[in-house]
Amino acid sequence: MKIAWKLFGGVAIFYLVVAVVYWRLSSEIVGTAALGLSGGLGALIGFYFWYTNRRVGVQPQDKEDGEIYEGAGELGFFSPGSWWPLAVAAAAIVVGLGLILGWWLTAIGVGLLVAAVVGFTFEYSRPGVGPH
Repeated sequence: MKIAWKLFGGVAIFYLVVAVVYWRLSSEIVGTAALGLSGGLGALIGFYFWYTNRRVGVQPQDKEDGEIYEGAGELGFFSPGSWWPLAVAAAAIVVGLGLILGWWLTAIGVGLLVAAVVGFTFEYSRPGVGPH
């Protein structure tokens, strides 16, 4: 992860410098905003990798002489199967259709989307379900 945060930090700096140069040469606000937001996204990902690297420590992929077996072990809990992504996608479709057909359908879609995202988020928060 040491390389990843440096890479995304470099991407963030590059986009922010290009945004300043673009703004000075063109005075066009939309492209400047897009480049600035791209730099912000690079900085956000770089910060996450930096923070995770600091918290977790040196990983096998960071070492020059790291071996594959050093990364063995439990990687975490992965859902064996879930219907919630389908519900989130269907609600997003309703929101999109609502933007085309009418605001009343958008309001219904947003309600469905909130319910689906909450269900997806707390899918394994019930007692007796998920990792223990």
